[in-house]
Amino acid sequence: MKTIILGSGKGSNCQAILDSYSAGLLNSSKIVAVVSDQESSGILEVANASSIPATYLGNYERNNPSIDRKWIKELKKSNPDLIVLAGFMSVLSNDFIEAFHSRIINLHPSLLPSFPGLNAIRKAWVKGVKITGCTVHWVSPEIDSGKIIAQAPVRIMPSDTLDSVTAKVHAAEHMLLPSVIAQLSQEFVSSV
Repeated sequence: MKTIILGSGKGSNCQAILDSYSAGLLNSSKIVAVVSDQESSGILEVANASSIPATYLGNYERNNPSIDRKWIKELKKSNPDLIVLAGFMSVLSNDFIEAFHSRIINLHPSLLPSFPGLNAIRKAWVKGVKITGCTVHWVSPEIDSGKIIAQAPVRIMPSDTLDSVTAKVHAAEHMLLPSVIAQLSQEFVSSV
C-alpha cells in the first residue's frame, strides 16, 4: 500500500509513523513520500533523516485552482493508495478530495465530533471536559466530519495543565495513527 504523508509542522506524528515503518509494524504499507506546504517544516527534516523522499510543493491553496492542480498532479505521480494528513494545516479542496477519493485520512486532536477545527485541545481544556483524545477519520469536504476510523481517549485529571493534556494527546496520536495505517494496510492487502 503506497502511502504519502502530508504535514506542515515539526513532524512528530510523521516520526511516529516512520518509527513504526522501520520496525516493520505497518504491514504492507510502504511510505513513498513525505510532502509539506511549509518549506522550513520539521516534517521534511524527519523524512530526510529516515531516507524517505521529502518534497516542499509550495503553499497549498484550495481556492487557487492552478496550485490545487499542481498538488494533485505531483501526488498522482506516486500513485498513492493512502494519503495521511499528519499535522497538515491546510484545508483540501473538493477537487483534491475527489482526485484521491476514499484514500485520504486525517488525524485530529479531539474525540470527534467534539471540537472540530483548529485549537481542539485548547477548546477541550477551556470547556472543562474530563475525557478528550484523538481521532483518525476519512477526509470529506466538510472539515473534520468524515467517517471515523478509530479514536483514542485521554483522561484529563484535576492535576493536569493545558501543556500536560497536550502532551498526553500527542502521545495518544503517536500510537493511534501508525496502528490505523497498519490496519488499513492489512485491509488493503486482503482486498487486492
